[in-house]
Amino acid sequence: MALRALKFASLTAAASGIYLYGNKFLDPNDFGVVRVGRAIATTAVITYDYLTSLRSVPYGSEEYEFLKSQVHLRSAERLRELCCSNRGTFIKVGQHLGALDYLLPEEYTRTLKVLHSQAPQSTRQEIEQVIREDLGKEIKELFMSFEDTPLGAASLAQVHKAVLQDGRTVAVKIQHPKVQAQSSKDILLMEVLLLVVKQIFPDFEFMWLVEEAKKNLPLELDFLNEGRNAEKVAHMLKNFDFLKVPRIYWDLSTRRVLLMEFMEGGQVNDRAYMERNGINVNEISRNLGKLYSEMIFVNGFVHCDPHPGNVLVKKCPASGKAHIILLDHGLYQVLSESFRMDYCRLWQALIKADMKRVQKYSRRLGAGDLYPLFACMLTARSWESVNRGIDQSPVSASEDMEIRSNAATYLPQITQLLNNVPRQMLLLLKTNDLLRGIESALHTRASASSFLNMSRCCIRAVSTYQRSKSHSLYRRAQISFTEALSLWQINLYELFLWLKGSQLGNWVTALLRRMHHLIISFPCGTERLSWYQSPTVLWFR
Repeated sequence: MALRALKFASLTAAASGIYLYGNKFLDPNDFGVVRVGRAIATTAVITYDYLTSLRSVPYGSEEYEFLKSQVHLRSAERLRELCCSNRGTFIKVGQHLGALDYLLPEEYTRTLKVLHSQAPQSTRQEIEQVIREDLGKEIKELFMSFEDTPLGAASLAQVHKAVLQDGRTVAVKIQHPKVQAQSSKDILLMEVLLLVVKQIFPDFEFMWLVEEAKKNLPLELDFLNEGRNAEKVAHMLKNFDFLKVPRIYWDLSTRRVLLMEFMEGGQVNDRAYMERNGINVNEISRNLGKLYSEMIFVNGFVHCDPHPGNVLVKKCPASGKAHIILLDHGLYQVLSESFRMDYCRLWQALIKADMKRVQKYSRRLGAGDLYPLFACMLTARSWESVNRGIDQSPVSASEDMEIRSNAATYLPQITQLLNNVPRQMLLLLKTNDLLRGIESALHTRASASSFLNMSRCCIRAVSTYQRSKSHSLYRRAQISFTEALSLWQINLYELFLWLKGSQLGNWVTALLRRMHHLIISFPCGTERLSWYQSPTVLWFR
């Protein structure tokens, strides 16, 4: 009897295996036991590699640093393979890690960056299923045409170009059908694995990553929330005529399907595309800085996923103006008023190289005694540059290399900081690194104009806050006067920079230098005019 039962069980298992293998709608990767087993195995291998590879090598030696880099690279590749296999939430978290250029070892960020281009694609049948379930109609009933090949595929969804029955061209964002069900289990699995690793490596502080995923993933999986974000930011930044946000078609949108106005252009980091289409690279970089300074410092409502696929540029044929198209509005960070004010004042102190205030506001934002490291993380500059003033000189190749290598050296302190700072800071750090990546690709990083725009927004934000807290008409007038004076000084300095870089400025400089040589050739006038000569020459130098 037992033998017959065993034979029956074996035949059943074999038949089930053949069915699952031959059924194209079922993927073994979607089974919980497979996903959990793969995650546990990968974590175990990475942990064992770190424990054994560096054990017998003197800490801090050249050999230790070389081996550590090799372990980082092997572990990053294993992590990438795990993300690609388990897909969904794993890819989303991997993309987040890959964006932290100046906060994690380069081996990890460089390896995980490819996840932006290796996201899975849902099949035509899966897309039809989601549209049928959410909109109650077939694709052919809703659209005149629907392109099978997606315009782009991401960790949670993919976008297709389509034409509605009335002739409007639209972009259709469709959520991968299994992501919703798997996401909460995936986050719980990550949390358990990170807790286990922390027991082995006490300095390993990555629980902030799980906390962020818990908070943000449900919001990103609600496409109605994304549509509301898109409309809110379009209204909030309506004064920027260069910004375009796709219109939402609410009658054909649900939590898993989002219909938008179709917009196209080149990616914001594609310098060659801009040069081919006559788009001013510096203007794009400057306008992108204006957008984000306004969002962060003035409004406290920040688009936190500005990777190049989500920010497009296009030259308008009619006006000749370059537009910035902002896509994917699922992930926004709302900043509290107190956090936003501290963050404003910290950046003002960083721009002015006021170290006392840098320390004060860094501590208020949770940095504690690690405030020098925090300042370097925020600015992606060396401590020497922070002390000198981050607007005084551009980032050199050697300084950039130093910052990236320090990300590996100070990894325990960096992870400690990420655990201590307010949760609002985490997405801002990711956003900062993504924006720096765009500036680096365009060769516009650390330009003076970006700091001027930032300063303007900080002054406006702080002044508005001070006026709101003041009950005295005289005090409010005083604040407004100080604000106007500060903004006027920035405008004057911007004019000086423009003159300095223009042909007119070169002529004036040459004329003043010529006058200077003529003046010093007359001994009787040298002493009398020396008070005037120095600031003028310095001003136009």
